[in-house]
Amino acid sequence: MRIYNPKEWFKAVFFIHKSDTLRKLYPYLLFIAAFSGGIAYLELEFLNLSTKSWVKNITIVHNLLGFALSLLLVFRTNTAYDRWWEARKQWGALTNVSRNLALKLNALLDDNDASNRHFYRKSIPMYSQSLYAFLRSDYTTFMLDENEHPELGDAFSKKKHGPNQVASLIFKKTNLLYKQNKISGEQLLMVNHELEGLTNICGACERIKNTPIPHSYSTFIKKFIALYVATLPIGYVFSLGYFVILAVPFILYVLASLELIAEAIEDPFGTDYDDLPIEKMAENMKKHAHEVLHP
Repeated sequence: MRIYNPKEWFKAVFFIHKSDTLRKLYPYLLFIAAFSGGIAYLELEFLNLSTKSWVKNITIVHNLLGFALSLLLVFRTNTAYDRWWEARKQWGALTNVSRNLALKLNALLDDNDASNRHFYRKSIPMYSQSLYAFLRSDYTTFMLDENEHPELGDAFSKKKHGPNQVASLIFKKTNLLYKQNKISGEQLLMVNHELEGLTNICGACERIKNTPIPHSYSTFIKKFIALYVATLPIGYVFSLGYFVILAVPFILYVLASLELIAEAIEDPFGTDYDDLPIEKMAENMKKHAHEVLHP
């Protein structure tokens, strides 16, 4: 994730950055430009269709469907952004839970209890580190897939849930402190909220990761955009002439870019340009835990 100045217009307009949709769409833009030119030549020069031809009335269909397409794209981008923002809130909550757990344990443990302080100084940030590695693994991607994946090997099916393993160690260690009378029952209940919060946040992140937008909805939008743009030059060539070679690719760029942006941000745990910097956030949690629990 890159920090940028949202008020900078010149770079945003004239520079093509890594996440710019123009990089991915330019082959399709060239194809649709050639396709539009062919349609224009066929209708104007070869078939000699006049403006009185019924073909020019196809634009009425585009006007009617344009509103429906705009609603679909707005819903698509809003849904994708909701997933991205929900993921950011969960990792913000994980940061707070890690800090609160470290602060409470720092107050509960004796200053000379180097062993237990060392354990929590390592295990608390280890949870966030294991979580970001888990969210970027094939295990999380295919954990709800109904199909088998033999190409991933036996290690995939036998792989353990990393965040659960770390959380289990923290739970056991905290319970052991209670049995050893190093913390009281009230103090155990005091840190129980943070201990449960770790698993709750992991479950929320898994929900975002392995429940993508319904496949039928995603494919329908792509087909809708493709058919809508492919039929544009058929009717608009009578009013725009050969200018459809530029106009139709521009319309494709706008519509397809909205879909590509939604695809990019609906999986916020990846390594794309606009994904969340969860690895950096995990490093910050490690730094803060070390600062608080340092003996």
